[in-house]
Amino acid sequence: MAQTLASITGHPGPQENMGQVGIEDCAIAQATHHLNEHWILLLFSVGLGSIAGLSFIIVGNTAPILPLLCLAAFAGGVLSTWSPCGYSSLSLLRPAGAYSASSVALWIPALLAHGVGYVAGGLVLAAVLALFAWLIPVGGFTSDWIVAMLGLIGLIYGLHQAGLVRMPYPQRRAQVPHRARMELPMWQTGLLYGWLLGLNFVTYVRTPVLYLVVAAAVLSGNAGIAVLLVLSLNLGRFLPLIVNAFPVADWTVQRWMANHDQQAARADAGVLLFTGSLLAVWGLA
Repeated sequence: MAQTLASITGHPGPQENMGQVGIEDCAIAQATHHLNEHWILLLFSVGLGSIAGLSFIIVGNTAPILPLLCLAAFAGGVLSTWSPCGYSSLSLLRPAGAYSASSVALWIPALLAHGVGYVAGGLVLAAVLALFAWLIPVGGFTSDWIVAMLGLIGLIYGLHQAGLVRMPYPQRRAQVPHRARMELPMWQTGLLYGWLLGLNFVTYVRTPVLYLVVAAAVLSGNAGIAVLLVLSLNLGRFLPLIVNAFPVADWTVQRWMANHDQQAARADAGVLLFTGSLLAVWGLA
C-alpha cells in the first residue's frame, strides 16, 4: 500500500476527498496574514507621506526635497548592508583572532580603507550620473513634473519591495570575491570590497532605493547633488561594518539579521512608499 504524504513527512499534507484537494486552514491564514501586513504597510506609509506632503503645501514652505532624498538614500544604504546577504561579505572584515583592544586596533586600517573604497566607488558612480544629468538637461527639483516623476518611481519600487508588483531590477548577481580575504592583507581586502560595493551595480542590489537615487541624481541636473546622493547611500552601506568593532560573535549578528530580514525588507518598502508619496503629492499639487 502506498504511503501517504503524512506518513512520509510526519506532517499533514493536502486534504484529499473524492478527487478534490484542499489546503489547510493554517496555510491560508498565514498567507492572508502576510497579505494584510503588506496592505497595512502600504496604507500607513503612503498615508503618512501624503500627510507630510500636504502639510508642506498648507504652510506654504518649500518641501525639503534634497534632504528627504539624502535621508532615504542613507536609510536604504543601511538596510542594504544590514541583512544576511549584505553582511556576509563584511563578516570577512572582522578583527583577527580573539577579541581585544589590540586586535581592534590592528583592524582599524581595514575599516578606514573600506571607507576610502566606498568614497572612490561612489565618486565614480556619481560622475557617470552627473554626465547623464548634463546630457539630459531638465528643470531639476524646481520642476514640479520632475518631483512628481521621482515620487512615482519611489511609489512603484516601494510596491515592488512590498511584493505587490514586479519592476525591472537591473543588477549584477555577484558578491565581492571572498577569496581576496585569504590572498590579500585585510586592509587591501577592505579597500577592494569598499570599491566594489561603492559602485553599487557590480554586486547584488539589495534595495531599490538605489534606483530612486540614480533617477534623482540624473534628473537633478546638478553634479553636486549627484555626489551628495550617492555618498549618502554609501555612508549608510558603510556604517554597519562598525558592528565588527564590538565583542559580538559573528554568528550572533548573522542570526539576528536572518531573524529580522523580512522586517528590513518591509522597512525598505516603507522608506520608498513614504518618500514617493510625499514627492508625488508635492509635485502634483
